[in-house]
Amino acid sequence: MTRHNRPERERMSAPSTPRDVVHIRLGSFVLVFAVALGTLGLVAGLPLLTAVTAVVAVGAIVDIVFAVRRQAAREREGDGSAGFE
Repeated sequence: MTRHNRPERERMSAPSTPRDVVHIRLGSFVLVFAVALGTLGLVAGLPLLTAVTAVVAVGAIVDIVFAVRRQAAREREGDGSAGFE
């Protein structure tokens, strides 16, 4: 059997919407930079920078948690759609 004649294997579809994926990926990107800037603020002795990045980091964490919870709720409902309807 050549590779062109092989039957297609079904893959499990992720129960996430593109919106959830964007929230998780951008949130993790923001979180990395917030931690880096917060560390820089601590080292440089800038408490305002540290406080602002701490607030941004907490906001990013909350957003990621909500996106993951939406994915879990969609999985429990059995809706395997990707949100393209």
